[in-house]
Amino acid sequence: MNFMDRFDFWCNANLPEDVRMELDSVKNDTEELKSRFGSELEFGTAGMRGIMGAGSNRLNRYTVRRAAQGMAAWLSGTDLPKKAAIGYDSRHNSEAFAKVCAVAFAEVGIHTYLYDRLAPTPMLSFAVRQLGCGCGIVISASHNAGAYNGVKCYGPDGCQMTDEPAAIVTKEIQSIPYFVPEKKSFEQFMDEGFISYIGQDLWEKYYETILGEAVNPEIIRSAGLDIVYTPLCGTGNEPVREVLGRLGVNITVVSCQEKPDGDFKTCEYPNPETDAALAESYKVANSAPCDVILGTDPDADRIAIAVPYNGGFKKLSGNELGCLLMDYVLGARKNKNDIPEDAIVVRSIVSSPLADRVAESYGVTMNAVLTGFKYIGGEILKLEEAGEENKFIFGFEESCGYLKGTYARDKDAVVASILVCEMAASLKKQGKTILDALDELYEKYGHYLAYVQSIELTGADAMEKAAAMMTNLREAVPEAIGGAKVTAVRDYRTGVERNITTGNETPILLPRSNVLEFLLGESGSVIARPSGTEPKVKFYYTAVAADRDSAEALLKKMIDQMSV
Repeated sequence: MNFMDRFDFWCNANLPEDVRMELDSVKNDTEELKSRFGSELEFGTAGMRGIMGAGSNRLNRYTVRRAAQGMAAWLSGTDLPKKAAIGYDSRHNSEAFAKVCAVAFAEVGIHTYLYDRLAPTPMLSFAVRQLGCGCGIVISASHNAGAYNGVKCYGPDGCQMTDEPAAIVTKEIQSIPYFVPEKKSFEQFMDEGFISYIGQDLWEKYYETILGEAVNPEIIRSAGLDIVYTPLCGTGNEPVREVLGRLGVNITVVSCQEKPDGDFKTCEYPNPETDAALAESYKVANSAPCDVILGTDPDADRIAIAVPYNGGFKKLSGNELGCLLMDYVLGARKNKNDIPEDAIVVRSIVSSPLADRVAESYGVTMNAVLTGFKYIGGEILKLEEAGEENKFIFGFEESCGYLKGTYARDKDAVVASILVCEMAASLKKQGKTILDALDELYEKYGHYLAYVQSIELTGADAMEKAAAMMTNLREAVPEAIGGAKVTAVRDYRTGVERNITTGNETPILLPRSNVLEFLLGESGSVIARPSGTEPKVKFYYTAVAADRDSAEALLKKMIDQMSV
């Protein structure tokens, strides 16, 4: 079926007037029709995400319903509990899409628990486990612009869905026709008890649980900590302010980003990885007491911080904050003689190896996993199945995602906000700042500077170009990058690490993935990783040197060489 066939199919369906008007408005725009109907919106291990609107390659009540029906069919064919939990964020249509999903589950006898108001993604992960559900869904597009929304899918362990069940769901979706009418309304299923709202008691249990993850919470009140906080018009406003308020943090909220706003008018791209996401916070912090600026993304699973510096503010990278939080948590637990034997911390392979040095100094094992927080959750699951979940200390990704505790299996900006405030308060009591602590890490372990470069490719053959770039890197391994000799190559697709000098090969004990890593001895590394859904290749650089100037010079040479 080509794009015009799909368009005609939609036009001939019995659709509401507003949808028919939208279709009519694009009928003479060939490029728009190709964009909307050239393919089906793909369902992957993280669910699906796309621009909202009418069309098979858009997120709308029909594509969302099919995705939920596919998940319901998968769950019905398993031995898992026939229960599901659903949460949603502040984006346009999020609540409506959540109700569409709830109805799709209820139609096949799956009891569905729906949050009674917008809630962070980690609270959905928490609910799946607390309510004994077989799966869960969050309606969110994370940090994407306001035109987007998405369906994030979770398994019974509270982790994002893994490859095997996702493949089954995809197959089920493909067999489900569009526009199958709902058997009953959301309200009717509510009256019959197939759908229930998640009440305040679970919110309170979540609060109590994450407050229990604090290491030394009493220090916050005594330090008189002042923060400026922005929820970026998303879900963090209520839970972050609640838990920090209970701990005695003095909070100034960025008022123009306090309330939910699916248009994100004051922050077009609400991604905490970017400095621009905190622009409004800087304005507020110029006139308000501020030790730290906190910003959480719209579904509050990621967090960024900035601190006063030279009359302005300096935003920390996700790697810098991850290493600082890990060092703080391990140091605080060591002082209490509270680090269990054989404890582990976890990072993604594209996150800073500085974290390995920090972990080693505390006698803790670092496990490096593939990119995606589900792999960090998988490490927790292994420990849980062995009855040793207490051995998990901390996990993080360079993209501003952090987790302490095993109550959820996804990154959690709410618990991270507690840890940031506790760390900042502890340093304040010592007459230090967060930047002082960062400098101490670098002085102790070396200057590990990281940079992420995204090379976007264009044209009809853009995806083929991305694949060719990876092939060329595999076939023509550089002798040196930025003047640093390539000592080994890790190919995560073949599962082999090859020593360049000796030719010896050792297995990589991780799932296969199209990722290539060039190791530069003690000088750092370069990792190449293509996007699975977009025509781009990401390069993750780490430059290591004894001082910052040398590390910056090496990093620049590395980037310049790989950008040619």
